[in-house]
Amino acid sequence: MSAEALDSLIGLDLPLASRGDTAAYSRIVGACQNSVTAIALAMVRDVQASEDIAQEAFLSAWQNIRKLHNPSSFLPWLRQITRNLARDHLRARVRQPRAVEDAELAIELAADPTPGAIETLLEAERARVAAELISALPDESREVLLLYYREGQSSQQVAALLGLSDAAVRKRLSRARGAVREELLERFAAFARASAPSVGFTTLVASSLGLIAPPSIAVAALAGSAAGSSLAGKFGLGASSASGGAAGGGAVALLDRLLAPFAAAGGGEALEHGARWSVQVGGVVGGIVGGAFGTFVMTRLLLCHARDAHERRRVHRLMIAMSASAALVCLGLLLTLAMSAGWLAPAAFLLVSVALMNWQMLHWLPREIGPLLDRSYRESGRDPRAGFGYRWMLGKPAIVWSNLALLASIALVLYKDGRFG
Repeated sequence: MSAEALDSLIGLDLPLASRGDTAAYSRIVGACQNSVTAIALAMVRDVQASEDIAQEAFLSAWQNIRKLHNPSSFLPWLRQITRNLARDHLRARVRQPRAVEDAELAIELAADPTPGAIETLLEAERARVAAELISALPDESREVLLLYYREGQSSQQVAALLGLSDAAVRKRLSRARGAVREELLERFAAFARASAPSVGFTTLVASSLGLIAPPSIAVAALAGSAAGSSLAGKFGLGASSASGGAAGGGAVALLDRLLAPFAAAGGGEALEHGARWSVQVGGVVGGIVGGAFGTFVMTRLLLCHARDAHERRRVHRLMIAMSASAALVCLGLLLTLAMSAGWLAPAAFLLVSVALMNWQMLHWLPREIGPLLDRSYRESGRDPRAGFGYRWMLGKPAIVWSNLALLASIALVLYKDGRFG
Protein backbone atom coordinates (compact mmCIF):
# COMPACT_ATOMS: atom_id res chain seq x y z
CA MET A 1 0.00 0.00 0.00
CA SER A 2 1.39 3.39 -0.99
CA ALA A 3 1.86 6.22 1.49
CA GLU A 4 -1.01 8.17 -0.10
CA ALA A 5 -3.34 5.14 0.11
CA LEU A 6 -2.38 4.59 3.76
CA ASP A 7 -3.11 8.23 4.65
CA SER A 8 -6.44 8.00 2.85
CA LEU A 9 -7.38 4.76 4.63
CA ILE A 10 -6.58 6.16 8.07
CA GLY A 11 -8.42 9.41 7.28
CA LEU A 12 -11.56 7.49 6.31
CA ASP A 13 -11.50 4.66 8.85
CA LEU A 14 -10.21 6.38 11.98
CA PRO A 15 -13.44 8.39 12.60
CA LEU A 16 -15.44 5.17 12.15
CA ALA A 17 -13.14 3.26 14.49
CA SER A 18 -13.44 6.00 17.12
CA ARG A 19 -17.19 5.30 17.14
CA GLY A 20 -16.62 1.60 17.80
CA ASP A 21 -16.49 0.21 14.24
CA THR A 22 -14.31 -2.89 14.61
CA ALA A 23 -14.22 -3.55 10.84
CA ALA A 24 -12.76 -0.09 10.21
CA TYR A 25 -10.15 -0.58 12.92
CA SER A 26 -9.26 -4.02 11.55
CA ARG A 27 -8.47 -2.40 8.19
CA ILE A 28 -6.15 0.01 9.98
CA VAL A 29 -4.48 -2.91 11.76
CA GLY A 30 -3.90 -4.70 8.46
CA ALA A 31 -2.32 -1.60 6.93
CA CYS A 32 -0.04 -0.87 9.92
CA GLN A 33 0.88 -4.32 11.22
CA ASN A 34 4.19 -4.49 9.33
CA SER A 35 5.47 -1.25 10.79
CA VAL A 36 4.29 -1.95 14.36
CA THR A 37 5.77 -5.45 14.48
CA ALA A 38 9.00 -4.18 12.86
CA ILE A 39 9.41 -1.50 15.54
CA ALA A 40 8.86 -4.07 18.28
CA LEU A 41 11.10 -6.68 16.63
CA ALA A 42 13.97 -4.21 16.18
CA MET A 43 13.88 -3.57 19.91
CA VAL A 44 13.18 -6.99 21.47
CA ARG A 45 14.79 -9.19 18.74
CA ASP A 46 12.18 -11.91 19.23
CA VAL A 47 9.54 -12.55 16.57
CA GLN A 48 6.89 -14.00 18.88
CA ALA A 49 7.41 -11.32 21.51
CA SER A 50 7.24 -8.62 18.84
CA GLU A 51 3.85 -9.86 17.64
CA ASP A 52 2.57 -10.03 21.23
CA ILE A 53 3.73 -6.45 21.80
CA ALA A 54 2.19 -5.31 18.51
CA GLN A 55 -1.12 -6.91 19.42
CA GLU A 56 -1.07 -5.19 22.80
CA ALA A 57 -0.23 -1.88 21.11
CA PHE A 58 -3.19 -2.15 18.73
CA LEU A 59 -5.55 -3.05 21.58
CA SER A 60 -4.24 -0.20 23.72
CA ALA A 61 -4.77 2.23 20.84
CA TRP A 62 -8.29 0.85 20.33
CA GLN A 63 -9.21 1.49 23.96
CA ASN A 64 -7.96 5.09 23.82
CA ILE A 65 -8.71 6.00 20.22
CA ARG A 66 -11.42 8.52 21.05
CA LYS A 67 -8.78 10.75 22.61
CA LEU A 68 -7.17 11.15 19.18
CA HIS A 69 -8.84 13.84 17.08
CA ASN A 70 -6.34 14.28 14.25
CA PRO A 71 -5.90 11.30 11.88
CA SER A 72 -2.40 12.49 10.97
CA SER A 73 -1.34 11.93 14.60
CA PHE A 74 -2.37 8.27 14.60
CA LEU A 75 0.82 6.69 13.24
CA PRO A 76 3.22 8.67 15.50
CA TRP A 77 0.96 7.88 18.47
CA LEU A 78 0.84 4.18 17.61
CA ARG A 79 4.62 4.03 17.14
CA GLN A 80 5.15 5.60 20.57
CA ILE A 81 2.77 3.13 22.21
CA THR A 82 4.70 0.27 20.59
CA ARG A 83 8.10 1.55 21.69
CA ASN A 84 6.87 2.07 25.25
CA LEU A 85 5.52 -1.49 25.40
CA ALA A 86 8.75 -2.88 23.93
CA ARG A 87 10.78 -1.05 26.59
CA ASP A 88 8.52 -2.48 29.29
CA HIS A 89 9.09 -5.94 27.84
CA LEU A 90 12.85 -5.49 27.85
CA ARG A 91 12.83 -4.25 31.46
CA ALA A 92 10.75 -7.24 32.54
CA ARG A 93 13.06 -9.61 30.67
CA VAL A 94 16.15 -8.16 32.37
CA ARG A 95 14.62 -8.97 35.75
CA GLN A 96 14.21 -12.64 34.78
CA PRO A 97 17.44 -14.73 34.96
CA ARG A 98 16.82 -16.89 31.91
CA ALA A 99 20.27 -18.10 30.86
CA VAL A 100 20.47 -21.16 33.14
CA GLU A 101 16.82 -22.06 32.56
CA ASP A 102 17.23 -21.84 28.77
CA ALA A 103 20.29 -24.11 28.87
CA GLU A 104 18.47 -26.68 30.99
CA LEU A 105 15.46 -26.53 28.65
CA ALA A 106 17.64 -27.09 25.59
CA ILE A 107 19.25 -30.17 27.18
CA GLU A 108 15.86 -31.54 28.18
CA LEU A 109 14.39 -31.02 24.72
CA ALA A 110 17.43 -32.54 22.99
CA ALA A 111 17.01 -35.68 25.09
CA ASP A 112 13.28 -35.90 24.34
CA PRO A 113 12.64 -37.90 21.12
CA THR A 114 9.05 -36.71 20.58
CA PRO A 115 8.34 -34.63 17.43
CA GLY A 116 6.93 -31.77 19.52
CA ALA A 117 10.14 -31.43 21.47
CA ILE A 118 12.24 -31.42 18.31
CA GLU A 119 10.07 -28.71 16.76
CA THR A 120 10.35 -26.64 19.94
CA LEU A 121 14.12 -26.97 19.84
CA LEU A 122 14.21 -25.91 16.18
CA GLU A 123 12.01 -22.93 16.97
CA ALA A 124 14.33 -21.91 19.78
CA GLU A 125 17.27 -22.15 17.39
CA ARG A 126 15.46 -20.04 14.79
CA ALA A 127 14.75 -17.43 17.45
CA ARG A 128 18.44 -17.38 18.44
CA VAL A 129 19.54 -16.93 14.82
CA ALA A 130 16.97 -14.17 14.33
CA ALA A 131 18.27 -12.32 17.37
CA GLU A 132 21.82 -12.61 16.08
CA LEU A 133 20.83 -11.30 12.64
CA ILE A 134 19.09 -8.27 14.12
CA SER A 135 21.92 -7.61 16.58
CA ALA A 136 24.45 -7.54 13.73
CA LEU A 137 22.80 -4.43 12.26
CA PRO A 138 23.38 -0.83 13.37
CA ASP A 139 20.79 0.19 15.97
CA GLU A 140 19.30 3.01 13.92
CA SER A 141 18.94 0.83 10.80
CA ARG A 142 17.02 -2.13 12.22
CA GLU A 143 13.50 -0.71 11.91
CA VAL A 144 14.26 0.71 8.46
CA LEU A 145 15.69 -2.53 7.10
CA LEU A 146 12.92 -4.73 8.48
CA LEU A 147 10.26 -2.54 6.91
CA TYR A 148 12.24 -2.04 3.71
CA TYR A 149 12.18 -5.74 2.92
CA ARG A 150 8.63 -6.24 4.20
CA GLU A 151 7.23 -3.34 2.17
CA GLY A 152 8.55 -4.31 -1.25
CA GLN A 153 11.85 -2.40 -0.86
CA SER A 154 10.15 1.00 -1.13
CA SER A 155 12.06 3.67 0.76
CA GLN A 156 9.16 6.12 0.38
CA GLN A 157 6.75 3.69 2.00
CA VAL A 158 9.18 3.06 4.86
CA ALA A 159 9.55 6.81 5.33
CA ALA A 160 5.75 7.24 5.57
CA LEU A 161 5.34 4.39 8.07
CA LEU A 162 8.19 5.49 10.35
CA GLY A 163 7.67 9.24 10.07
CA LEU A 164 11.03 9.89 8.42
CA SER A 165 12.08 11.64 5.27
CA ASP A 166 12.94 9.56 2.22
CA ALA A 167 16.49 10.91 2.36
CA ALA A 168 16.87 9.77 5.98
CA VAL A 169 15.66 6.28 5.08
CA ARG A 170 18.08 6.02 2.15
CA LYS A 171 20.94 7.19 4.36
CA ARG A 172 20.22 4.53 6.97
CA LEU A 173 19.94 1.85 4.30
CA SER A 174 23.30 2.89 2.87
CA ARG A 175 24.89 2.86 6.31
CA ALA A 176 23.57 -0.64 7.01
CA ARG A 177 24.85 -1.94 3.67
CA GLY A 178 28.29 -0.54 4.44
CA ALA A 179 28.36 -1.98 7.97
CA VAL A 180 27.46 -5.63 7.28
CA ARG A 181 28.50 -8.25 4.76
CA GLU A 182 26.36 -8.71 1.67
CA GLU A 183 25.77 -12.39 2.56
CA LEU A 184 24.44 -11.40 5.99
CA LEU A 185 22.24 -8.73 4.44
CA GLU A 186 20.72 -11.31 2.08
CA ARG A 187 20.00 -13.62 5.02
CA PHE A 188 18.42 -10.72 6.88
CA ALA A 189 16.23 -9.84 3.87
CA ALA A 190 14.93 -13.41 3.73
CA PHE A 191 14.32 -13.36 7.49
CA ALA A 192 12.48 -10.00 7.33
CA ARG A 193 10.11 -11.25 4.64
CA ALA A 194 9.54 -14.62 6.30
CA SER A 195 8.84 -13.13 9.73
CA ALA A 196 6.33 -10.53 8.51
CA PRO A 197 2.90 -10.91 10.17
CA SER A 198 0.30 -12.67 8.07
CA VAL A 199 -3.42 -12.08 7.61
CA GLY A 200 -3.84 -14.27 10.68
CA PHE A 201 -2.33 -11.50 12.80
CA THR A 202 -5.04 -9.06 11.72
CA THR A 203 -7.68 -11.72 12.38
CA LEU A 204 -6.29 -12.33 15.87
CA VAL A 205 -6.37 -8.63 16.75
CA ALA A 206 -9.87 -8.25 15.28
CA SER A 207 -11.17 -11.16 17.35
CA SER A 208 -9.65 -9.62 20.48
CA LEU A 209 -11.53 -6.36 19.95
CA GLY A 210 -14.72 -8.06 21.07
CA LEU A 211 -13.16 -8.92 24.45
CA ILE A 212 -12.83 -5.26 25.42
CA ALA A 213 -15.45 -2.58 25.27
CA PRO A 214 -15.20 -0.52 22.06
CA PRO A 215 -14.31 3.04 23.00
CA SER A 216 -17.69 4.52 22.13
CA ILE A 217 -19.55 1.85 24.08
CA ALA A 218 -17.18 2.10 27.04
CA VAL A 219 -17.67 5.83 27.40
CA ALA A 220 -21.40 5.48 26.80
CA ALA A 221 -21.65 2.88 29.55
CA LEU A 222 -19.67 5.09 31.89
CA ALA A 223 -21.97 8.00 31.10
CA GLY A 224 -24.93 5.70 31.65
CA SER A 225 -23.54 4.96 35.08
CA ALA A 226 -23.38 8.66 35.87
CA ALA A 227 -26.89 9.18 34.57
CA GLY A 228 -28.26 6.22 36.51
CA SER A 229 -26.80 7.38 39.80
CA SER A 230 -27.59 11.06 39.32
CA LEU A 231 -31.20 10.40 38.35
CA ALA A 232 -31.67 8.82 41.78
CA GLY A 233 -32.87 12.07 43.31
CA LYS A 234 -35.48 12.48 40.59
CA PHE A 235 -36.78 8.97 40.17
CA GLY A 236 -36.04 7.15 43.39
CA LEU A 237 -32.59 5.83 44.29
CA GLY A 238 -31.69 4.55 40.85
CA ALA A 239 -34.74 5.31 38.77
CA SER A 240 -35.48 1.86 37.37
CA SER A 241 -33.93 -1.46 36.61
CA ALA A 242 -32.96 -0.16 33.16
CA SER A 243 -31.01 2.84 34.43
CA GLY A 244 -29.55 0.65 37.15
CA GLY A 245 -28.34 -1.70 34.46
CA ALA A 246 -26.67 1.21 32.71
CA ALA A 247 -24.89 2.00 35.96
CA GLY A 248 -23.72 -1.61 36.11
CA GLY A 249 -22.38 -1.27 32.58
CA GLY A 250 -20.46 1.81 33.60
CA ALA A 251 -18.90 -0.03 36.52
CA VAL A 252 -17.82 -2.77 34.11
CA ALA A 253 -16.15 -0.26 31.77
CA LEU A 254 -14.31 1.36 34.66
CA LEU A 255 -13.23 -1.91 36.32
CA ASP A 256 -12.17 -3.32 32.95
CA ARG A 257 -9.56 -0.56 32.66
CA LEU A 258 -8.47 -1.03 36.26
CA LEU A 259 -8.02 -4.81 35.89
CA ALA A 260 -6.21 -4.76 32.54
CA PRO A 261 -2.74 -3.66 33.80
CA PHE A 262 -2.73 -6.25 36.59
CA ALA A 263 -3.79 -9.04 34.27
CA ALA A 264 -1.15 -8.05 31.73
CA ALA A 265 1.58 -7.84 34.39
CA GLY A 266 0.73 -11.30 35.66
CA GLY A 267 0.35 -12.81 32.22
CA GLY A 268 -3.02 -14.18 33.26
CA GLU A 269 -5.11 -13.66 30.14
CA ALA A 270 -7.60 -16.37 31.07
CA LEU A 271 -7.85 -14.97 34.58
CA GLU A 272 -8.42 -11.50 33.19
CA HIS A 273 -11.26 -12.64 30.94
CA GLY A 274 -12.81 -14.68 33.74
CA ALA A 275 -12.61 -11.78 36.15
CA ARG A 276 -14.03 -9.45 33.50
CA TRP A 277 -16.98 -11.78 32.95
CA SER A 278 -17.64 -12.03 36.70
CA VAL A 279 -17.45 -8.25 37.10
CA GLN A 280 -19.81 -7.74 34.17
CA VAL A 281 -22.45 -10.12 35.51
CA GLY A 282 -22.11 -8.74 39.03
CA GLY A 283 -22.23 -5.13 37.87
CA VAL A 284 -25.32 -5.56 35.71
CA VAL A 285 -27.18 -7.66 38.30
CA GLY A 286 -26.21 -5.19 41.01
CA GLY A 287 -27.43 -2.28 38.91
CA ILE A 288 -30.76 -3.94 38.19
CA VAL A 289 -31.29 -4.88 41.84
CA GLY A 290 -30.34 -1.37 42.99
CA GLY A 291 -32.68 0.31 40.51
CA ALA A 292 -35.55 -2.05 41.36
CA PHE A 293 -35.01 -1.45 45.07
CA GLY A 294 -35.11 2.34 44.59
CA THR A 295 -38.36 2.10 42.63
CA PHE A 296 -39.82 -0.16 45.33
CA VAL A 297 -38.89 2.26 48.14
CA MET A 298 -40.38 5.25 46.31
CA THR A 299 -43.56 3.34 45.48
CA ARG A 300 -44.00 2.26 49.12
CA LEU A 301 -43.51 5.86 50.27
CA LEU A 302 -46.31 7.10 48.03
CA LEU A 303 -48.61 4.14 48.67
CA CYS A 304 -48.74 5.12 52.34
CA HIS A 305 -50.97 8.02 51.27
CA ALA A 306 -53.24 5.98 48.95
CA ARG A 307 -56.61 5.02 50.42
CA ASP A 308 -58.25 2.68 47.89
CA ALA A 309 -57.44 0.43 44.94
CA HIS A 310 -57.95 3.28 42.45
CA GLU A 311 -55.38 5.49 44.18
CA ARG A 312 -52.91 2.62 44.49
CA ARG A 313 -53.18 1.95 40.75
CA ARG A 314 -52.60 5.65 40.18
CA VAL A 315 -49.37 5.53 42.19
CA HIS A 316 -48.19 2.42 40.33
CA ARG A 317 -48.88 4.02 36.93
CA LEU A 318 -47.04 7.14 38.03
CA MET A 319 -43.93 5.22 39.07
CA ILE A 320 -43.95 3.13 35.89
CA ALA A 321 -44.15 6.27 33.76
CA MET A 322 -41.33 8.00 35.65
CA SER A 323 -39.14 4.89 35.58
CA ALA A 324 -39.71 4.61 31.84
CA SER A 325 -38.68 8.26 31.46
CA ALA A 326 -35.47 7.58 33.39
CA ALA A 327 -34.70 4.55 31.25
CA LEU A 328 -35.34 6.46 28.02
CA VAL A 329 -33.06 9.29 29.11
CA CYS A 330 -30.26 6.83 29.92
CA LEU A 331 -30.68 4.92 26.65
CA GLY A 332 -30.91 8.15 24.65
CA LEU A 333 -27.71 9.42 26.23
CA LEU A 334 -25.94 6.16 25.42
CA LEU A 335 -27.06 6.34 21.78
CA THR A 336 -26.09 10.01 21.48
CA LEU A 337 -22.61 9.29 22.82
CA ALA A 338 -22.15 6.21 20.64
CA MET A 339 -23.26 7.95 17.44
CA SER A 340 -21.54 11.31 17.86
CA ALA A 341 -18.12 12.81 18.35
CA GLY A 342 -17.33 15.85 20.45
CA TRP A 343 -19.41 17.26 23.30
CA LEU A 344 -22.10 19.35 21.61
CA ALA A 345 -24.66 16.62 20.80
CA PRO A 346 -24.47 14.92 24.25
CA ALA A 347 -24.67 18.31 25.99
CA ALA A 348 -27.72 19.37 23.97
CA PHE A 349 -29.47 16.05 24.62
CA LEU A 350 -28.64 16.27 28.31
CA LEU A 351 -29.96 19.83 28.68
CA VAL A 352 -33.26 18.94 26.96
CA SER A 353 -33.58 15.83 29.15
CA VAL A 354 -32.87 17.77 32.35
CA ALA A 355 -35.50 20.36 31.39
CA LEU A 356 -38.07 17.61 30.75
CA MET A 357 -37.27 15.82 34.02
CA ASN A 358 -37.44 19.04 36.01
CA TRP A 359 -40.86 19.78 34.50
CA GLN A 360 -42.02 16.34 35.60
CA MET A 361 -40.74 16.89 39.13
CA LEU A 362 -41.97 20.47 39.55
CA HIS A 363 -45.34 20.27 37.81
CA TRP A 364 -46.54 16.84 36.78
CA LEU A 365 -45.65 14.90 39.92
CA PRO A 366 -47.10 17.47 42.42
CA ARG A 367 -50.30 17.65 40.36
CA GLU A 368 -50.72 13.87 40.32
CA ILE A 369 -50.01 13.11 43.97
CA GLY A 370 -50.99 16.48 45.43
CA PRO A 371 -54.56 15.43 46.37
CA LEU A 372 -53.26 12.40 48.29
CA LEU A 373 -50.70 14.44 50.20
CA ASP A 374 -53.17 17.25 50.93
CA ARG A 375 -55.61 14.78 52.42
CA SER A 376 -52.90 13.28 54.64
CA TYR A 377 -51.98 16.80 55.77
CA ARG A 378 -55.59 17.61 56.70
CA GLU A 379 -56.06 14.36 58.59
CA SER A 380 -52.72 14.23 60.46
CA GLY A 381 -51.77 17.87 60.69
CA ARG A 382 -48.31 17.07 59.25
CA ASP A 383 -47.33 17.87 55.69
CA PRO A 384 -45.72 14.76 54.09
CA ARG A 385 -43.83 17.06 51.72
CA ALA A 386 -41.86 18.43 54.67
CA GLY A 387 -40.59 14.96 55.66
CA PHE A 388 -36.95 13.99 55.14
CA GLY A 389 -37.69 11.09 52.79
CA TYR A 390 -39.91 13.08 50.44
CA ARG A 391 -37.66 16.16 50.39
CA TRP A 392 -34.49 14.24 49.50
CA MET A 393 -36.11 11.87 47.04
CA LEU A 394 -38.75 13.97 45.28
CA GLY A 395 -38.52 17.50 46.67
CA LYS A 396 -36.56 20.57 45.62
CA PRO A 397 -33.32 19.50 47.39
CA ALA A 398 -33.41 16.30 45.34
CA ILE A 399 -33.86 18.30 42.13
CA VAL A 400 -30.90 20.56 42.95
CA TRP A 401 -28.39 17.89 43.92
CA SER A 402 -29.38 15.50 41.15
CA ASN A 403 -29.08 18.24 38.50
CA LEU A 404 -25.63 19.19 39.74
CA ALA A 405 -24.47 15.58 40.06
CA LEU A 406 -25.79 14.65 36.62
CA LEU A 407 -24.23 17.62 34.81
CA ALA A 408 -20.90 17.33 36.65
CA SER A 409 -20.59 13.57 36.13
CA ILE A 410 -21.37 13.73 32.40
CA ALA A 411 -18.99 16.68 31.97
CA LEU A 412 -16.26 14.63 33.69
CA VAL A 413 -16.90 11.65 31.44
CA LEU A 414 -16.74 13.82 28.31
CA TYR A 415 -13.52 15.43 29.55
CA LYS A 416 -11.89 12.06 30.31
CA ASP A 417 -12.90 10.87 26.85
CA GLY A 418 -11.14 13.84 25.26
CA ARG A 419 -14.29 15.27 23.67
CA PHE A 420 -13.52 18.86 24.58
CA GLY A 421 -10.49 18.87 22.29
